[in-house]
Amino acid sequence: MKQKRILFTGGGTAGHVIVNLALIPHFQREGWAIDYIGSKSGIERDLINQLPNITYHPISTGKLRRYMSVENFKDPFKVLKGTLDAWNIIRKTKPNIIFSKGGFVSVPVVVAARLRRVPTIIHESDITPGLANKLATPFAKKVLTTFKETAKYLPDKKAEHVGAVVREELFQGNKTRGYEVTNLTPGKPIILIMGGSIGSKKINEAIRSNLDSLLKRYQFIHICGRGNVDPLHQRKGYVQFEYVNEELKDIFAITDFVISRAGANAIFEFLALDLPMLLIPLSLAASRGDQIDNAKSFKENGFAHVLPEEELTQERLLDEIYALEQAAVTIKETMKQYSSEESRDKVIRMIEKMAK
Repeated sequence: MKQKRILFTGGGTAGHVIVNLALIPHFQREGWAIDYIGSKSGIERDLINQLPNITYHPISTGKLRRYMSVENFKDPFKVLKGTLDAWNIIRKTKPNIIFSKGGFVSVPVVVAARLRRVPTIIHESDITPGLANKLATPFAKKVLTTFKETAKYLPDKKAEHVGAVVREELFQGNKTRGYEVTNLTPGKPIILIMGGSIGSKKINEAIRSNLDSLLKRYQFIHICGRGNVDPLHQRKGYVQFEYVNEELKDIFAITDFVISRAGANAIFEFLALDLPMLLIPLSLAASRGDQIDNAKSFKENGFAHVLPEEELTQERLLDEIYALEQAAVTIKETMKQYSSEESRDKVIRMIEKMAK
């Protein structure tokens, strides 16, 4: 029997890779050949190159900007070259199916797949589709959504709600290793701070300016983004990382609460792990508002507390952390009603069916 082959794409941020990382282990166990198309220097290259038996193919890619820039005039040519690159890769590898997580690099891949008549499934994590997925949707067979609300923004015949796809290894964390990696100890509650793969200057500054007060009551694991570790703030009970990958499951195992941006993939992982969260979504000044929508939905469902970035001050942050601790038991009970394993299995079955 001919070996089945799947090609994954998606990148630009960790959020555009996480769902792919959740699905890839299944297809590795089942003996599929796996290829990945990403950018030449994006975070997806670093993440995928850590996995065995996956061929990574870098292509040219532009950036889909919503603001005026000289680069906007160059990017259409980069996208065209990327489409040609992807077309040649698909021609050579002959995948049965392509799974796209979005991001700028995925658009030329999905277009090229349509030209090569290879079926593509797109996954959209946020309530409102991102620009890359909007452009790619006409060329795809299916668009899977994490939020039920997303369907109204997509063609009826293509949209299907599947829920969140969460990496199974996150449930396999070891508390002993978590304490070893962080040099923290049982006793005081541990708060994990995540500002996204590039970090958040505002969140970093707000936490660090409050350390004297906060460390009396809590311990902190601060994933602060590349280049954002500050040696001047190294102290007992406060540990900093630029980025965490393999050790993340062990860090989750010792985490009591989370302070985070509101990227959909990340917050659904916290939900699956029953971790009460304080969400500080990116403001409209810095985004299209997708994180604000995500956070609003989680707050309405009782999964999270929300602090708008515009209201982030030292005093307000302290108040919100204390309020989250007080509400933690109620939040956890609400979270237990949610199941993520069914979502991952459903997506896998859809991919296998369409690959035939």
